[in-house]
Amino acid sequence: MMDDTAQASAHAEPMAVKRVRIWDAPVRLFHWALVVLIGVGWWTGENRMLDWHRLAGYSILALLLFRLIWGVIGSGTARFSSFVRGPVTVASYVKGAMFQRGVHGVPGHNPLGGWSVVAMLLLLATQVGLGLFAVDIDGMESGPFSYLVDFDTGRWAAEWHEVIFNVVLALIAIHVVGVLFYLLYRRDNLIGPMITGSRRWVGNHPAVRFAPAWLGLGVMAACAGLVWLVISLWGRA
Repeated sequence: MMDDTAQASAHAEPMAVKRVRIWDAPVRLFHWALVVLIGVGWWTGENRMLDWHRLAGYSILALLLFRLIWGVIGSGTARFSSFVRGPVTVASYVKGAMFQRGVHGVPGHNPLGGWSVVAMLLLLATQVGLGLFAVDIDGMESGPFSYLVDFDTGRWAAEWHEVIFNVVLALIAIHVVGVLFYLLYRRDNLIGPMITGSRRWVGNHPAVRFAPAWLGLGVMAACAGLVWLVISLWGRA
């Protein structure tokens, strides 16, 4: 004879799959704008379209500044405090939950993905920062603040500007592989939520606090204005 617990379990209905909101509009705009701008930066650099290359770099700088601010004051899933975890938590995730199939986990970035976000932001900030001081081999083209350093330092910045970009490309490749792993093995689509803002969820509705979209767009515009002002007043491109 089944006990009460077993009977209740047998008659329990499966937990409903529902869609819940995960990402706000400013985060999604940041993500896809960054994808486009990295592509534009690569294309214009390869084809010596340096006016456009610099403009792409300034735009990426504005986005990075926005993401830094939004990671502190933005929606719950956008905040660094929600996804930057210690090594013990990351190791535990890699050993266990990472290989579990199905729709589950955290509403935003998982512990491993959180550090990949931090790594990407740091690499891009370094790469753009080097570009601001870079000098072309013939000295004809340069970053807006190259006048603050000597020629050899400017050339060093240019060389590392290219090296860091190759590291960025490698991290992007790892990111794509990770997304495919989640899609094909775990049956967890990470691309769709970054487009629509919502994802499939099983179980209790995750408590995510969302900041107003107008605030995020305002911060983004302010960051763009600040970068433009600094480059206009003190840069020499």
